[in-house]
Amino acid sequence: MASNSILVIGGGFAGLTAALEAAELGHEVFIIEKTPFLGGRVMQLNKYFPKLCPPSCGLEIQYQRIKNNPKVKFFTLAEVTKVDGCVGNYDVTVRIKPRYAGPSSPDLSDLCENLSTDVVNDFEFGLATRKPVYMDAPFAFPQRYVVDKASLSDSDKSKVQKCEFLDLTEEEKTITLSVGSIIIATGWKPYDVTRLTNLGAGSVKNCISNMQMERLASPYGPTNGKIVRPSDGRVPKKVAFVQCAGSRDENHLHYCSFICCTASLKQAQYVREQYPDAEVTIYYIDLRTPGRYDNFAKKVLADEKINAVKGKVAAVEQDKAGDDVWVTVEDAVACTKSVERFDLVVLATGMQPSLAGASLPIDVPVDAEGFIVGGEEKGIFAAGCAKQPLDVMKSAQSATGAAMKAIQTVRGR
Repeated sequence: MASNSILVIGGGFAGLTAALEAAELGHEVFIIEKTPFLGGRVMQLNKYFPKLCPPSCGLEIQYQRIKNNPKVKFFTLAEVTKVDGCVGNYDVTVRIKPRYAGPSSPDLSDLCENLSTDVVNDFEFGLATRKPVYMDAPFAFPQRYVVDKASLSDSDKSKVQKCEFLDLTEEEKTITLSVGSIIIATGWKPYDVTRLTNLGAGSVKNCISNMQMERLASPYGPTNGKIVRPSDGRVPKKVAFVQCAGSRDENHLHYCSFICCTASLKQAQYVREQYPDAEVTIYYIDLRTPGRYDNFAKKVLADEKINAVKGKVAAVEQDKAGDDVWVTVEDAVACTKSVERFDLVVLATGMQPSLAGASLPIDVPVDAEGFIVGGEEKGIFAAGCAKQPLDVMKSAQSATGAAMKAIQTVRGR
Protein backbone atom coordinates (compact mmCIF):
# COMPACT_ATOMS: atom_id res chain seq x y z
CA MET A 1 0.00 0.00 0.00
CA ALA A 2 1.35 3.42 -0.97
CA SER A 3 2.41 5.73 1.85
CA ASN A 4 1.71 9.46 2.14
CA SER A 5 4.56 9.92 4.61
CA ILE A 6 7.82 11.65 3.66
CA LEU A 7 11.32 10.98 4.94
CA VAL A 8 13.84 13.82 5.27
CA ILE A 9 17.47 12.79 5.70
CA GLY A 10 19.30 15.66 7.39
CA GLY A 11 18.13 18.05 10.10
CA GLY A 12 19.90 21.22 8.99
CA PHE A 13 18.15 24.36 7.77
CA ALA A 14 17.20 22.78 4.43
CA GLY A 15 15.95 19.57 6.02
CA LEU A 16 13.88 21.42 8.61
CA THR A 17 12.36 23.67 5.95
CA ALA A 18 11.45 20.75 3.69
CA ALA A 19 9.96 18.79 6.58
CA LEU A 20 7.85 21.67 7.84
CA GLU A 21 6.57 22.65 4.41
CA ALA A 22 5.35 19.08 3.85
CA ALA A 23 3.94 18.66 7.35
CA GLU A 24 2.02 21.91 7.22
CA LEU A 25 0.30 20.60 4.10
CA GLY A 26 -0.89 17.56 6.03
CA HIS A 27 1.81 14.95 5.53
CA GLU A 28 3.49 12.90 8.21
CA VAL A 29 7.21 13.64 8.06
CA PHE A 30 10.19 11.90 9.62
CA ILE A 31 13.49 13.78 10.05
CA ILE A 32 16.64 11.69 10.41
CA GLU A 33 19.65 13.56 11.83
CA LYS A 34 22.97 11.87 12.59
CA THR A 35 24.17 14.44 15.16
CA PRO A 36 22.61 14.99 18.62
CA PHE A 37 20.92 18.27 17.62
CA LEU A 38 18.93 19.79 14.77
CA GLY A 39 20.08 22.95 13.00
CA GLY A 40 23.09 21.83 10.97
CA ARG A 41 25.81 24.28 9.94
CA VAL A 42 23.62 27.32 10.60
CA MET A 43 23.98 26.58 14.33
CA GLN A 44 27.72 27.20 14.00
CA LEU A 45 27.44 30.61 12.36
CA ASN A 46 27.66 33.94 14.15
CA LYS A 47 25.31 35.60 11.66
CA TYR A 48 23.82 34.55 8.36
CA PHE A 49 22.52 36.29 5.26
CA PRO A 50 20.43 38.00 4.03
CA LYS A 51 19.56 39.88 7.25
CA LEU A 52 22.73 38.97 9.17
CA CYS A 53 20.61 37.40 11.90
CA PRO A 54 22.11 35.25 14.65
CA PRO A 55 21.28 31.55 14.11
CA SER A 56 19.12 31.39 17.23
CA CYS A 57 16.68 33.78 15.53
CA GLY A 58 15.82 31.76 12.43
CA LEU A 59 16.27 28.35 14.01
CA GLU A 60 14.05 29.15 16.99
CA ILE A 61 11.18 29.80 14.58
CA GLN A 62 11.75 26.40 12.97
CA TYR A 63 12.02 24.67 16.35
CA GLN A 64 8.72 26.18 17.50
CA ARG A 65 7.04 25.02 14.28
CA ILE A 66 8.29 21.49 14.97
CA LYS A 67 7.08 21.58 18.57
CA ASN A 68 3.64 22.73 17.46
CA ASN A 69 3.18 20.24 14.61
CA PRO A 70 2.42 16.64 15.63
CA LYS A 71 2.99 15.49 12.07
CA VAL A 72 6.74 16.11 12.39
CA LYS A 73 8.70 13.37 14.10
CA PHE A 74 12.46 13.63 14.38
CA PHE A 75 15.22 11.24 15.37
CA THR A 76 18.67 12.48 16.36
CA LEU A 77 21.83 10.39 16.56
CA ALA A 78 20.14 8.45 13.77
CA GLU A 79 21.26 7.11 10.41
CA VAL A 80 19.51 5.39 7.53
CA THR A 81 21.05 1.95 7.08
CA LYS A 82 18.77 0.36 4.49
CA VAL A 83 16.11 1.36 1.97
CA ASP A 84 13.82 -1.20 0.32
CA GLY A 85 10.91 -0.74 -2.05
CA CYS A 86 10.09 1.76 -4.76
CA VAL A 87 8.54 5.17 -5.29
CA GLY A 88 5.41 5.53 -3.18
CA ASN A 89 6.27 2.56 -1.01
CA TYR A 90 9.67 2.61 0.71
CA ASP A 91 10.63 0.76 3.86
CA VAL A 92 13.49 2.61 5.54
CA THR A 93 15.61 1.06 8.28
CA VAL A 94 17.03 3.57 10.76
CA ARG A 95 19.66 2.93 13.43
CA ILE A 96 19.42 5.20 16.49
CA LYS A 97 22.37 5.51 18.84
CA PRO A 98 21.71 5.98 22.56
CA ARG A 99 21.71 9.50 23.94
CA TYR A 100 21.90 8.35 27.56
CA ALA A 101 19.81 11.38 28.60
CA GLY A 102 16.09 11.44 29.24
CA PRO A 103 13.67 13.79 27.44
CA SER A 104 13.17 15.90 30.54
CA SER A 105 16.77 16.28 31.66
CA PRO A 106 17.30 19.64 33.41
CA ASP A 107 20.35 21.91 33.43
CA LEU A 108 23.34 19.62 33.99
CA SER A 109 26.04 22.28 33.73
CA ASP A 110 27.19 21.68 37.32
CA LEU A 111 27.69 17.98 36.57
CA CYS A 112 29.58 18.83 33.36
CA GLU A 113 31.97 21.16 35.18
CA ASN A 114 32.78 18.44 37.72
CA LEU A 115 33.84 15.93 35.06
CA SER A 116 37.60 15.51 34.69
CA THR A 117 37.83 14.55 31.01
CA ASP A 118 38.22 17.11 28.24
CA VAL A 119 37.47 16.17 24.62
CA VAL A 120 38.29 18.10 21.45
CA ASN A 121 35.14 20.02 20.54
CA ASP A 122 34.24 19.36 16.89
CA PHE A 123 31.40 21.88 17.08
CA GLU A 124 34.05 24.55 17.75
CA PHE A 125 36.29 23.14 14.99
CA GLY A 126 39.00 22.27 17.49
CA LEU A 127 39.24 25.77 19.00
CA ALA A 128 38.08 24.47 22.39
CA THR A 129 37.37 21.33 24.37
CA ARG A 130 34.15 20.04 25.86
CA LYS A 131 33.12 17.61 28.58
CA PRO A 132 31.74 14.10 27.85
CA VAL A 133 28.28 15.35 28.89
CA TYR A 134 27.42 18.34 26.76
CA MET A 135 25.04 20.50 24.73
CA ASP A 136 26.44 22.22 21.63
CA ALA A 137 24.81 25.63 22.18
CA PRO A 138 22.39 27.23 24.66
CA PHE A 139 19.67 27.28 21.98
CA ALA A 140 20.28 23.67 20.86
CA PHE A 141 17.24 21.57 19.96
CA PRO A 142 16.25 19.25 21.44
CA GLN A 143 17.14 20.87 24.76
CA ARG A 144 18.62 17.65 26.04
CA TYR A 145 22.17 16.86 27.01
CA VAL A 146 24.01 14.02 25.33
CA VAL A 147 26.62 11.70 26.84
CA ASP A 148 29.78 10.80 24.97
CA LYS A 149 30.05 7.50 26.81
CA ALA A 150 33.27 6.40 25.10
CA SER A 151 35.09 9.45 26.50
CA LEU A 152 34.06 9.00 30.11
CA SER A 153 36.85 8.18 32.54
CA ASP A 154 36.09 5.69 35.33
CA SER A 155 35.66 8.52 37.85
CA ASP A 156 33.44 10.48 35.44
CA LYS A 157 31.35 7.38 34.75
CA SER A 158 30.70 7.04 38.47
CA LYS A 159 29.48 10.64 38.67
CA VAL A 160 27.23 10.21 35.63
CA GLN A 161 25.71 7.00 36.98
CA LYS A 162 24.62 8.87 40.11
CA CYS A 163 22.63 11.37 38.03
CA GLU A 164 18.98 10.33 37.95
CA PHE A 165 18.47 12.01 34.57
CA LEU A 166 21.18 10.01 32.77
CA ASP A 167 21.11 6.31 31.94
CA LEU A 168 24.29 4.63 30.69
CA THR A 169 22.45 1.33 30.18
CA GLU A 170 20.45 2.72 27.25
CA GLU A 171 21.04 0.66 24.10
CA GLU A 172 21.09 1.27 20.38
CA LYS A 173 17.84 0.50 18.61
CA THR A 174 16.56 0.02 15.08
CA ILE A 175 13.24 1.15 13.64
CA THR A 176 11.58 0.80 10.24
CA LEU A 177 9.62 3.65 8.64
CA SER A 178 7.19 3.38 5.72
CA VAL A 179 7.33 6.40 3.41
CA GLY A 180 6.31 7.32 -0.11
CA SER A 181 9.06 9.77 -0.92
CA ILE A 182 12.51 10.73 0.34
CA ILE A 183 14.21 14.13 0.57
CA ILE A 184 17.98 14.10 0.95
CA ALA A 185 19.17 17.22 2.77
CA THR A 186 22.51 15.99 4.06
CA GLY A 187 24.11 19.43 3.78
CA TRP A 188 27.78 20.31 3.52
CA LYS A 189 31.07 20.18 5.33
CA PRO A 190 34.02 22.60 5.20
CA TYR A 191 36.79 21.44 2.92
CA ASP A 192 39.58 19.77 4.88
CA VAL A 193 42.02 22.63 5.45
CA THR A 194 44.81 20.30 6.51
CA ARG A 195 45.19 19.41 2.85
CA LEU A 196 46.15 23.03 2.10
CA THR A 197 49.70 22.72 3.38
CA ASN A 198 51.05 25.59 1.26
CA LEU A 199 48.51 27.87 2.94
CA GLY A 200 49.64 27.03 6.44
CA ALA A 201 46.63 24.97 7.43
CA GLY A 202 47.45 22.81 10.43
CA SER A 203 50.97 24.17 10.88
CA VAL A 204 50.63 27.94 11.29
CA LYS A 205 49.19 28.77 14.70
CA ASN A 206 47.24 31.85 13.70
CA CYS A 207 45.95 30.62 10.36
CA ILE A 208 42.31 29.58 10.74
CA SER A 209 39.39 28.60 8.52
CA ASN A 210 36.37 30.77 7.79
CA MET A 211 34.17 28.51 9.93
CA GLN A 212 36.60 28.85 12.83
CA MET A 213 36.25 32.62 12.43
CA GLU A 214 32.48 32.24 12.73
CA ARG A 215 32.96 30.43 16.02
CA LEU A 216 35.37 33.07 17.34
CA ALA A 217 32.85 35.78 16.49
CA SER A 218 29.89 33.93 18.02
CA PRO A 219 28.80 35.01 21.52
CA TYR A 220 28.32 31.27 22.21
CA GLY A 221 31.78 30.38 20.89
CA PRO A 222 35.05 29.53 22.64
CA THR A 223 35.95 33.20 23.26
CA ASN A 224 32.40 34.46 23.95
CA GLY A 225 32.44 36.39 20.69
CA LYS A 226 35.78 38.13 21.02
CA ILE A 227 37.93 37.72 17.91
CA VAL A 228 41.43 36.93 19.16
CA ARG A 229 44.46 34.98 17.99
CA PRO A 230 44.20 31.29 18.94
CA SER A 231 47.86 31.10 19.90
CA ASP A 232 47.98 33.79 22.59
CA GLY A 233 44.57 35.45 22.88
CA ARG A 234 45.91 38.74 21.51
CA VAL A 235 43.71 41.16 19.60
CA PRO A 236 44.64 41.02 15.88
CA LYS A 237 45.51 44.40 14.39
CA LYS A 238 46.18 43.15 10.86
CA VAL A 239 43.97 40.41 9.40
CA ALA A 240 44.17 38.77 5.98
CA PHE A 241 41.47 36.77 4.21
CA VAL A 242 42.62 34.31 1.55
CA GLN A 243 39.86 33.60 -0.95
CA CYS A 244 39.36 30.36 -2.90
CA ALA A 245 41.43 28.38 -0.39
CA GLY A 246 41.28 25.02 -2.11
CA SER A 247 38.45 26.06 -4.43
CA ARG A 248 38.65 26.38 -8.21
CA ASP A 249 41.72 24.17 -7.93
CA GLU A 250 42.24 20.95 -9.87
CA ASN A 251 44.03 19.47 -6.85
CA HIS A 252 41.17 20.19 -4.44
CA LEU A 253 37.65 21.52 -5.20
CA HIS A 254 37.13 22.17 -8.89
CA TYR A 255 34.21 24.57 -8.40
CA CYS A 256 33.34 27.93 -6.85
CA SER A 257 31.42 27.49 -3.59
CA PHE A 258 29.29 30.59 -4.21
CA ILE A 259 29.21 31.92 -0.64
CA CYS A 260 32.90 32.30 0.27
CA CYS A 261 33.35 35.89 -0.93
CA THR A 262 30.29 37.24 0.86
CA ALA A 263 31.26 35.25 3.96
CA SER A 264 34.72 36.87 4.02
CA LEU A 265 33.24 40.34 3.54
CA LYS A 266 30.87 39.64 6.42
CA GLN A 267 33.77 38.49 8.59
CA ALA A 268 35.85 41.51 7.64
CA GLN A 269 32.94 43.53 9.00
CA TYR A 270 33.05 41.46 12.21
CA VAL A 271 36.69 42.49 12.67
CA ARG A 272 36.12 46.16 11.94
CA GLU A 273 33.08 46.35 14.24
CA GLN A 274 35.09 44.94 17.14
CA TYR A 275 38.34 46.76 16.44
CA PRO A 276 38.03 50.21 14.83
CA ASP A 277 41.80 50.45 14.33
CA ALA A 278 42.26 47.03 12.76
CA GLU A 279 43.32 46.70 9.11
CA VAL A 280 41.91 44.00 6.85
CA THR A 281 43.22 42.76 3.50
CA ILE A 282 41.22 40.42 1.28
CA TYR A 283 43.24 38.52 -1.34
CA TYR A 284 40.99 37.27 -4.13
CA ILE A 285 40.94 35.79 -7.62
CA ASP A 286 37.45 37.15 -8.37
CA LEU A 287 35.10 38.73 -5.85
CA ARG A 288 31.75 37.11 -6.53
CA THR A 289 28.83 38.73 -4.73
CA PRO A 290 25.77 37.95 -6.87
CA GLY A 291 22.40 39.65 -6.75
CA ARG A 292 21.42 41.38 -3.53
CA TYR A 293 24.90 40.88 -2.06
CA ASP A 294 26.51 43.29 -4.50
CA ASN A 295 25.36 46.30 -2.45
CA PHE A 296 26.64 44.64 0.70
CA ALA A 297 30.06 44.20 -0.91
CA LYS A 298 30.16 47.87 -1.95
CA LYS A 299 29.30 48.94 1.59
CA VAL A 300 32.03 46.79 3.17
CA LEU A 301 34.69 47.72 0.62
CA ALA A 302 33.94 51.41 1.13
CA ASP A 303 35.66 51.07 4.51
CA GLU A 304 39.09 52.66 4.09
CA LYS A 305 40.65 50.08 6.40
CA ILE A 306 39.48 47.15 4.26
CA ASN A 307 41.69 46.60 1.23
CA ALA A 308 40.83 44.11 -1.54
CA VAL A 309 43.81 42.88 -3.55
CA LYS A 310 43.34 40.85 -6.72
CA GLY A 311 46.08 38.25 -6.44
CA LYS A 312 46.87 34.63 -5.83
CA VAL A 313 48.33 33.70 -2.45
CA ALA A 314 51.23 31.31 -2.95
CA ALA A 315 52.20 30.62 0.65
CA VAL A 316 51.22 31.23 4.26
CA GLU A 317 54.04 30.69 6.77
CA GLN A 318 54.72 31.00 10.48
CA ASP A 319 57.06 33.76 11.60
CA LYS A 320 60.22 32.07 12.87
CA ALA A 321 60.58 34.52 15.74
CA GLY A 322 56.99 34.43 16.99
CA ASP A 323 53.34 33.76 16.18
CA ASP A 324 52.83 36.28 13.38
CA VAL A 325 51.97 35.06 9.89
CA TRP A 326 53.72 35.83 6.61
CA VAL A 327 51.70 35.78 3.39
CA THR A 328 53.35 35.54 -0.03
CA VAL A 329 51.07 36.92 -2.73
CA GLU A 330 51.21 37.86 -6.38
CA ASP A 331 49.34 41.09 -7.12
CA ALA A 332 47.65 40.47 -10.47
CA VAL A 333 46.98 44.16 -11.10
CA ALA A 334 50.34 45.62 -10.10
CA CYS A 335 52.19 42.55 -11.47
CA THR A 336 54.30 42.38 -8.29
CA LYS A 337 55.13 39.71 -5.76
CA SER A 338 55.31 40.61 -2.09
CA VAL A 339 55.49 39.10 1.39
CA GLU A 340 53.24 40.70 4.01
CA ARG A 341 53.02 40.20 7.78
CA PHE A 342 49.67 39.65 9.55
CA ASP A 343 48.50 38.87 13.06
CA LEU A 344 45.78 36.53 11.83
CA VAL A 345 45.01 34.84 8.49
CA VAL A 346 41.60 33.42 7.59
CA LEU A 347 41.31 30.82 4.82
CA ALA A 348 38.04 31.00 2.88
CA THR A 349 37.59 27.27 2.43
CA GLY A 350 34.84 25.95 0.20
CA MET A 351 31.65 23.97 0.76
CA GLN A 352 31.98 20.26 0.12
CA PRO A 353 28.85 18.07 0.10
CA SER A 354 28.62 15.87 3.17
CA LEU A 355 28.29 12.88 0.86
CA ALA A 356 31.76 13.47 -0.60
CA GLY A 357 33.78 10.40 0.33
CA ALA A 358 30.70 8.89 1.97
CA SER A 359 27.53 7.21 0.77
CA LEU A 360 23.90 6.59 1.57
CA PRO A 361 22.19 3.19 1.30
CA ILE A 362 20.06 4.63 -1.47
CA ASP A 363 20.57 4.16 -5.18
CA VAL A 364 20.85 7.83 -6.16
CA PRO A 365 23.42 9.25 -8.60
CA VAL A 366 26.07 11.72 -7.47
CA ASP A 367 28.68 13.58 -9.48
CA ALA A 368 32.44 13.42 -9.02
CA GLU A 369 32.28 16.02 -6.23
CA GLY A 370 29.57 14.22 -4.26
CA PHE A 371 26.56 16.38 -5.19
CA ILE A 372 23.30 14.55 -5.93
CA VAL A 373 22.37 14.83 -9.62
CA GLY A 374 19.30 12.63 -10.02
CA GLY A 375 16.82 10.25 -8.44
CA GLU A 376 13.63 12.21 -8.98
CA GLU A 377 12.06 9.42 -11.06
CA LYS A 378 12.31 7.28 -7.90
CA GLY A 379 10.61 9.87 -5.72
CA ILE A 380 13.95 10.90 -4.21
CA PHE A 381 14.75 14.61 -4.19
CA ALA A 382 17.85 16.55 -3.17
CA ALA A 383 17.55 19.77 -1.19
CA GLY A 384 19.99 22.49 -0.18
CA CYS A 385 23.72 21.91 -0.33
CA ALA A 386 23.31 18.20 -1.00
CA LYS A 387 22.48 19.40 -4.52
CA GLN A 388 24.85 22.36 -4.98
CA PRO A 389 26.60 25.10 -2.95
CA LEU A 390 23.98 27.55 -1.67
CA ASP A 391 23.53 30.23 0.96
CA VAL A 392 20.92 29.79 3.68
CA MET A 393 18.15 31.64 1.83
CA LYS A 394 18.60 29.73 -1.42
CA SER A 395 19.00 26.50 0.52
CA ALA A 396 15.59 27.08 2.09
CA GLN A 397 14.09 27.84 -1.33
CA SER A 398 15.58 24.62 -2.67
CA ALA A 399 14.07 22.73 0.26
CA THR A 400 10.62 24.14 -0.41
CA GLY A 401 10.89 22.99 -4.02
CA ALA A 402 11.95 19.51 -2.93
CA ALA A 403 9.03 19.34 -0.49
CA MET A 404 6.54 20.26 -3.21
CA LYS A 405 7.92 17.53 -5.50
CA ALA A 406 7.79 14.98 -2.71
CA ILE A 407 4.16 15.90 -1.98
CA GLN A 408 3.25 15.55 -5.67
CA THR A 409 4.91 12.14 -5.67
CA VAL A 410 3.02 10.73 -2.68
CA ARG A 411 -0.25 12.20 -3.92
CA GLY A 412 0.27 10.48 -7.26
CA ARG A 413 0.34 13.58 -9.48
